[in-house]
Amino acid sequence: MSDSSALPMSERDSAHLPGHWLLARLGKRVLRPGGAGTTTRLLADAGIAGSDVVELAPGLGRTAREILASAPRSYTGVEHDETAAELTRDAIGDRGRCVVADAAATGLPDAGADVVVGEAMLTMQTDAAKARIVAEAARTLRPGGRYAIHELALVPDELDDTVKTEIRQGLARSIKVNARPLTVAEWRTLLTDAGLSVDVVRLAPMALLRPARFVADEGVLGTLRFVRNVLRDGDARKRVLGMRATFTTYRKSIAAVAIVATKPR
Repeated sequence: MSDSSALPMSERDSAHLPGHWLLARLGKRVLRPGGAGTTTRLLADAGIAGSDVVELAPGLGRTAREILASAPRSYTGVEHDETAAELTRDAIGDRGRCVVADAAATGLPDAGADVVVGEAMLTMQTDAAKARIVAEAARTLRPGGRYAIHELALVPDELDDTVKTEIRQGLARSIKVNARPLTVAEWRTLLTDAGLSVDVVRLAPMALLRPARFVADEGVLGTLRFVRNVLRDGDARKRVLGMRATFTTYRKSIAAVAIVATKPR
């Protein structure tokens, strides 16, 4: 992102900016825990072609462009931040629309979508807010519609509650967002409690800031641009190194998960 003033929370300094917007300010465009490859597989599993698609919290609009490349019948983004909504509108042009609304109260009609997509957004919500957002996604889906999510997971399912709390607190301190990732079993339960049937579950390493994943997601030039920007900003460099250290500390207990769940016919 060449113009950081166009990003949400542009008035905040690097020391206090939520981690995902800090990375975007520094030039990172793929902000998903499982990387671009996991997003591509998720969209393929969801069946985008010919579908009416709703994306919750599209952010920079990168996934929106990939959705549109898969030839949906229609695309609607739902973004609570007006600045982020403008970024999505810039990304999609006249091929879709982006409305400003809460993911838990979209204002969209009942049973109007074939696919709802949400990436790296439920993790940042409280348990109650997660349930409200999933219920809203289920409401907007037609019978047989698919809800596709890509989130941070804790592994294994039997992970001790004390360790879960430690990881969540470490992530919150590092990324400055109250992250509450769930185990895969807990993600499943969240979806089935809303009346959905889990069809596909894929796990991937959470390697957001590892060099190989970075180059795969951003390309060589994008990676070099990011490194240059980090080196120019001492506070940003401290934050990025802190995030990377947190991810490394808990690398055996955190992963990316992609799930597709279906609304019964």
